[in-house]
Amino acid sequence: MYNPCDAPPENAVIDRALRRHKDVALAPLARALPDGVHPTALTAAAAVPGIGAAFAAGVGLPALAVGLWLVNRLLDGLDGALARRTGRQSDLGAYADILSDVVVYAAIPVGIAAGQDGEASWIAAGVLLATFYVNAIAWSYLSALLERRGAGAAARGEATSVTMPPGLIEGAETVLLFTIALAVPDWSVAVMWAMAAGVAVSVAQRALWAARHLEAA
Repeated sequence: MYNPCDAPPENAVIDRALRRHKDVALAPLARALPDGVHPTALTAAAAVPGIGAAFAAGVGLPALAVGLWLVNRLLDGLDGALARRTGRQSDLGAYADILSDVVVYAAIPVGIAAGQDGEASWIAAGVLLATFYVNAIAWSYLSALLERRGAGAAARGEATSVTMPPGLIEGAETVLLFTIALAVPDWSVAVMWAMAAGVAVSVAQRALWAARHLEAA
């Protein structure tokens, strides 16, 4: 029988382990920001270097691409730390944060493929984006069902706005793999294929868990 407090097995918990350390590391920066800076404005600002990284990759500037990508990741973590410091956590902020992430995650493979401008790179980027598309439904709809069944983030004491069913490829792995692909363009096709395979495994993990646990009402 389905247990409303049952949640997907934590096959990949790196993000959850790193989140505590990230919050501690970013706390001084969050305290240094003026009170007038709104977390959602920081979220919007984070998208600029993220998209800029894709453009830099597309014109063959790997060092700039990596730098902009890491700035995007820094700002992406800082907006949450600022929201918690100032008590400005909101559903709108959480929604803007995930939307910004998805836009940047879609832009980076396109930028890499444009920089390589070969059939192999475009195919790898297309497959990776296809796995992202399927994975977005695999985790977000499962998350919605868990929230509806009372087994969401609040019930499990998670720091995120909604529960994030874990998978093989999560945020930390994405940062690492995109950094490698941006820094070493000659490896980018292999990295994108490896990442696509990992995301596909994540989809399978969530689908198998759902098949075992969501049948009961």
